[in-house]
Amino acid sequence: MTILAAFAADASASARAQGRLEAEYVATLAGLPIGHGNWVVEISDNAYTVAASGTTAGLLKIFSGAHGTSAARGMVSKGQPVPTSYASTIIDDRHVDEVRMALANGNVTVYTAEPPLMPLPDRIPVTDADRRGVVDPMTSALARVAGSGNPVNPTACAQTIAVFDGRVRYDLHSAFKRMEMVRAQEGYQGPAVVCALYFAPISGYVPDRAAIKYLVALRDAEVWLAPIAGTRVLVPFRFSLPTPLGLGVLQARRFVSVAEPSNAVAKIQ
Repeated sequence: MTILAAFAADASASARAQGRLEAEYVATLAGLPIGHGNWVVEISDNAYTVAASGTTAGLLKIFSGAHGTSAARGMVSKGQPVPTSYASTIIDDRHVDEVRMALANGNVTVYTAEPPLMPLPDRIPVTDADRRGVVDPMTSALARVAGSGNPVNPTACAQTIAVFDGRVRYDLHSAFKRMEMVRAQEGYQGPAVVCALYFAPISGYVPDRAAIKYLVALRDAEVWLAPIAGTRVLVPFRFSLPTPLGLGVLQARRFVSVAEPSNAVAKIQ
């Protein structure tokens, strides 16, 4: 009876999961501003959408006036986000980079990436198996915590997420490090779960590339997760990554989330 009661409580909490987040982030490198962006997440009983936009700023804008948008949508199945589509466009002074994907039950059914990866002999090819059981990069940022208690707890970090971004298949491993108190300039103030984040490439990459070797060896990347009100989903409040040029940080200055009444969020067909 205890197990059945716990299951019922979790299922009930999932059924009531309705919330919206509007966030603004600032990116810095060695303390200097290099970009800013906006993020909107909507979660209903059975569907979700994620949309982001960003642009370079400060000194980086002098060298590359880049801006981009990304969006994902999908269904919520047994409390977990399951993507159905993903799109990303990044434009700078010289290039346009576009990725489009359609997914069903965790499997990529159709995708395009322009420009395509260069056919290098030492690149590990992406196989059909690599495009199964995956999520897109936007959905990978949604950490759903099971149970009926406070979702801001260490179990949010115990994850291995299989990601395909249209070109590269990789795993993101996370592990609990500590709890922190955070305070946005507008919106959320309270506890955040700090997770160590590890990158493991699977295919679509060149093993001898310096950037890949650096990311694989990196052990100091962190993501700080904060909750979306009305749901059991946590999302990044802060992300930090050591680089050869200094510490790179993406941090929310506005993090406003609200619980919404049942059926307030439009369901996606």
